[in-house]
Amino acid sequence: MTPMKFTHRVHYSADIEQVQAMLTDPAFREKASRAQQVTALDVSVTDGHVLIEMTKPAVGIPAVARKITGDEIKAVQEEHWGEDHSATFAVSAPGKPGAINGVRRLVSDGSGTWDTFEGEAKAKIPVIGGKIEAVMRDQLVDGWNTEAVVGAAWLAGER
Repeated sequence: MTPMKFTHRVHYSADIEQVQAMLTDPAFREKASRAQQVTALDVSVTDGHVLIEMTKPAVGIPAVARKITGDEIKAVQEEHWGEDHSATFAVSAPGKPGAINGVRRLVSDGSGTWDTFEGEAKAKIPVIGGKIEAVMRDQLVDGWNTEAVVGAAWLAGER
């Protein structure tokens, strides 16, 4: 099975240093995660290593995926930020047969900063793997979009 590759990006009206500082601030990552309706959350940031462990209800998940996730989704997201304004990222659901891996890059464009995600979703499940990968991708993109809304407010001073 070939992993599902995808790209997503959001724009912030702030310079690249401000955006990276925000994305490696545990208070911001907690606030952005809580905006995603989590029921359990643990966030830690150490020397550019971001670790987010969260649980949230499996609301809006298609029946084919709910057979695997159950009534809630537990996810672990890790990012390893470098000095080049990029991070490797991995999102997994412990005990489940799927994961997303990729690179997150911040790029200055003169009017602000693009936060770009390039990744691939892989679900090791015969026949329905592609459907599960699409659900995983969609859940992650929804989370990033929520994080971007919280991030815009954060950068405007709403802490």
